Amino acid sequence: MTLANRITLMRMSLSLVIFALIFYRSFWSVILAFILLTVASISDYVDGVIARRTHTTTPFGAIVDPLADKILILATFLAFASIRELTIPLWAVFIILLREFTISTLRVLAALHGEVMKAEAAGKLKTTIQLTSAFIIMALLVLKAWLRKHPVDWDWIIWLTRHSGKIAHGLTVLTALVTLISGVIYIYNHRDLIRTSWSEKKE
Repeated sequence: MTLANRITLMRMSLSLVIFALIFYRSFWSVILAFILLTVASISDYVDGVIARRTHTTTPFGAIVDPLADKILILATFLAFASIRELTIPLWAVFIILLREFTISTLRVLAALHGEVMKAEAAGKLKTTIQLTSAFIIMALLVLKAWLRKHPVDWDWIIWLTRHSGKIAHGLTVLTALVTLISGVIYIYNHRDLIRTSWSEKKE
């Protein structure tokens, strides 16, 4: 197995750890989850660079690398949804999940036809929005965990903590909408592949 693929699998494993740490929600678990989310996000860039520079791109990496990204995002937002005070809308998380699994299925269909779906601008924007939202929400959790141990009376911090639920809610809705739109664009751009896949094969 190539180094890039090992890093990809590590990112998938970190997703499970991040989910558990956010769900546990102690002071140190939230901080560790934030650190591991940072490491996992950076690894997404690193494994791609390594694969290209060492000329070790593989079909496995082409399929599993974007899947690892999806698992990371889904694990993070599902963990957020378990925290009642964040008021994460489940319908928004469901839209993210539905889009990601739909596009993953499309990638499998492409692979069955000997094609590799390349990343598109809409997909890259979607990933950027997802990670940015996840980091902001994580930062709010870290701030709230810190304030429980070290309370302060700064107005802007008090405002952030009081409105953390609304901020998390809004970011999740924005993420879901961007994710949905990018999925529609992917499906439209690969409509010929879908049409070919559901057509009856002629002998």
